[in-house]
Amino acid sequence: MHIHMRAALLAGAALLAGSVWAQPLTLDQAVERAIAASPELRAGEAGVDAARADQLQARVRPNPTVSVDMDNGVGTGGYGLFRQSELTVTYSQPLERGGKREARMALAERGVVLAEAQWRLVRLDIAQEVQRAYIDVQIAEQMVWIAEDRVKLEKEMRTEAIRRVRGYKDPLFVETRADARILEAELALKEAQAKRQSARALLTSFWGGTPDSLVIAEGIEKPDPRDPPLAEADAAVFDAAVDRARAQVVVEQSRAYQDYTVSGGTRFLRETNDVAVLGGISIPLGRFDRNQGNIARAQAERRQLEFQSEASRLERLRRLASLRADADAARVRAEGIMNDVYPKAVKTLVQVREGYARGGFLFADVQDAADVIIQIQGRWAEAMTRYRDLLAEIDRLTGRFDAAPLAENIP
Repeated sequence: MHIHMRAALLAGAALLAGSVWAQPLTLDQAVERAIAASPELRAGEAGVDAARADQLQARVRPNPTVSVDMDNGVGTGGYGLFRQSELTVTYSQPLERGGKREARMALAERGVVLAEAQWRLVRLDIAQEVQRAYIDVQIAEQMVWIAEDRVKLEKEMRTEAIRRVRGYKDPLFVETRADARILEAELALKEAQAKRQSARALLTSFWGGTPDSLVIAEGIEKPDPRDPPLAEADAAVFDAAVDRARAQVVVEQSRAYQDYTVSGGTRFLRETNDVAVLGGISIPLGRFDRNQGNIARAQAERRQLEFQSEASRLERLRRLASLRADADAARVRAEGIMNDVYPKAVKTLVQVREGYARGGFLFADVQDAADVIIQIQGRWAEAMTRYRDLLAEIDRLTGRFDAAPLAENIP
């Protein structure tokens, strides 16, 4: 019996038989296709544009005010229509104090940096989902080949069983049982093919492709042996958030200063036909409200983000160390199943079949030996699925598909 448990991770063999003219799709290419078609990434770009619009608005100074007042325009006696009217035209301009405009501009600038950093995280999250779907296709291809070999094996066993039944060496139910096992194997093959089609459809759905034309590259990758550090994108988000919180503190502190309003204008005196110049300044006293509460809140939020940033960094480090250990364990388990357990199970089945052909074993013994192989294949698939999850999360935490600096990539 030859069941091709082909996985480059385990033995460096092919995971699928692509047609000679088809160009296999690599994982990196699949990620780039998904990113290019991702509405989530376009939403992130819109978020960056919104932050840049805030930055533009932050530069704007307060608008001036023009007021027109008329006194004594209409009245009785000597105050007839416009007889002694006084017309006053005043131009007023608020003057921001305490560095409000500079603080506001700095806050908006930090907002742009934060939005760009969050854009990078969206890319990494998309890549993680695509990577899981991509490896799922590789595993599904392997499981189809396993199911096909199982059907072949069951048919071979049925041929042996029929020969012994026709020779009156085995009871009739042995043939019936062999037929039932073929049906079970064919159902398993259909299920594996359906799962492969579903996995292909899921992967190509990230860019709107056609699953039937999908050909993926051979081999499931191993983690980077160099143990790359944590992704810069995660740290960039927290750093940008902390910087923005610090800028918010400066904004609230600047609001403790009271703004002045200066004004100037002219007054026309109808009675004497004279014109007089006016000037003034408005100075809020700031006796009660010095923005103390908002300053304290901004400072507390800044400290909160600083602690959260450090806590997140330590948690990511611990998680990455745990993932690497678990991934090594899953890979070792899959390799052990492939290299040690599986060959012995195959050898056992061969020996039992040879003994059955000589009349030394029952058909039930052949069934048991074949079922052990099926169980081993299931455990291999479980180990590979576990490895898939761990590898995708490792690459996410280490920022394998990061694209910094992103400001150059955003249209």
